[in-house]
Amino acid sequence: MKINEPNLQVRVRRLPEGIPREDDLEVVAAAVPEPKAGEILCRTIYLAVDPYVRSRLSGRHFDGTPKVGSVMIGRTVSEVLESKNPRHKPGDLVCVESGMQAYAAVGPEDVLPVDPTVAPLSTALGVLGMPGLTAWSGLCVLDPIRAGETILISAASGAVGATAGQIARIKGARAIGLAGSAEKCAWATEHAGFAACFNYKERDWSGRLARLCPEGVDVYFDNAGGEVLNTIVRSHLAQGARILICGLISQYNLKDPPPGPNLGPIVSKRAKIMGLVVYDFEDRRDDFLRDAIPWFQAGRLHYKEEISEGLAQAPRVFRRLMSGENFGKTIIKVGAHARAP
Repeated sequence: MKINEPNLQVRVRRLPEGIPREDDLEVVAAAVPEPKAGEILCRTIYLAVDPYVRSRLSGRHFDGTPKVGSVMIGRTVSEVLESKNPRHKPGDLVCVESGMQAYAAVGPEDVLPVDPTVAPLSTALGVLGMPGLTAWSGLCVLDPIRAGETILISAASGAVGATAGQIARIKGARAIGLAGSAEKCAWATEHAGFAACFNYKERDWSGRLARLCPEGVDVYFDNAGGEVLNTIVRSHLAQGARILICGLISQYNLKDPPPGPNLGPIVSKRAKIMGLVVYDFEDRRDDFLRDAIPWFQAGRLHYKEEISEGLAQAPRVFRRLMSGENFGKTIIKVGAHARAP
């Protein structure tokens, strides 16, 4: 297939130190690839910009560190333009790890179909995609939430945190949130249905949480790490509490990992800590969607997106994300499709 335009790509120009700078990345024009046998040629419609990408650039992700000059990783909703794989045909919509680029030739691994009649296409990167699967896996499989429990969730307005809070509510639990601004906390309570949300940048958030939950929280779903995690472990665990460590965004910009919290309260509270890695639950994706799609269509799963236009915005968007300036799921609209909203 002849494509009469270059393939814009976002490449690693320099491995970041601290908060990424926009010139750590560069947008270059490359040739559109030709799919090989078994591959499909995809055109990107939506691109997710995710915090875990920063941990890869730091060399602390199990997938390894990208090299200078390589295309930045990224999950996309894309349209199949050409197929040399019998499982896919031109016009199909797919979710795929195709990287931060306009066009990609990809193999059959990790290519997931996207149904445009179920929900807006962008939700396949958020509430009905990997973030949603993460929240569901933690609260419905790894450590099922119980009716009547209190769960505390950091990054409560983010794609994972907001979904986790709403799943907890659906299961009969009380969800309390932590977020980084009054605006984010207001969204969590007014739209995602959290019972309360505290701005962790305010000085007395820990005292206010203690007054709301004097016996502590039964579950802490952690997307942040850092001093917030230390404070929860030190002061806010109920007897027999569980901690799900999902993300550590507070340390992704650091050169070296910070020292861990004092784990003495884990012993005294008979608590347990579990690591949540979404890739362990890929085989449960269909189960997740069987739950999540009816919830979504019934208006029980709300979501917040921050969508920028054009791949050239990627360096700016990535910097904003890793500076904590984003609000909701961070997405770049790269191309158009007749069925895309």
